[in-house]
Amino acid sequence: MSRPAPPTVHDVDLPRYLGTWFEIARLPMRHEPPDYTDVTAHYSLEPDGSIRVQNRAYDGEGQLQESVGQATPAEPGDNSRLEVTFLPEGLRWIPFTRGDYWILRLDDAYRTALVGSPDYRYLWLLHREPTMDAGTREDFLATARELGYALDDLIDTPHTGRRTA
Repeated sequence: MSRPAPPTVHDVDLPRYLGTWFEIARLPMRHEPPDYTDVTAHYSLEPDGSIRVQNRAYDGEGQLQESVGQATPAEPGDNSRLEVTFLPEGLRWIPFTRGDYWILRLDDAYRTALVGSPDYRYLWLLHREPTMDAGTREDFLATARELGYALDDLIDTPHTGRRTA
């Protein structure tokens, strides 16, 4: 049975959203093995108006891994529903190679964000610092549950103090 896509935030001030975010927790995905630590995402504006996405993490062997991609609004003027690709630049025109990056909740200070996919398979809890207080964490995860995300397999991202950003 299909269910409606979750709602996103109404307005995202993109310049305030740009910068470095630390992954606090995520649902499992094949692109990010469970043993990754110190996961960060850095967003910056490109001259063409797209967003450069630089994801960095340490793998299970302690090696720094990096993926660089591009995000664009799924619809013009809607900065809360982005499409992201990590294909090499020359292949980004290929249809159906973009993932959904929907901002589901964002605090007023732009310090904590809940991001997911409309099919409920992917979810990230992001924060501007590598740690967050338990109350804020649970409050944002409660929002994810209310929206219909299953959190049984949620992975808490360890931050060891090694810099990725």
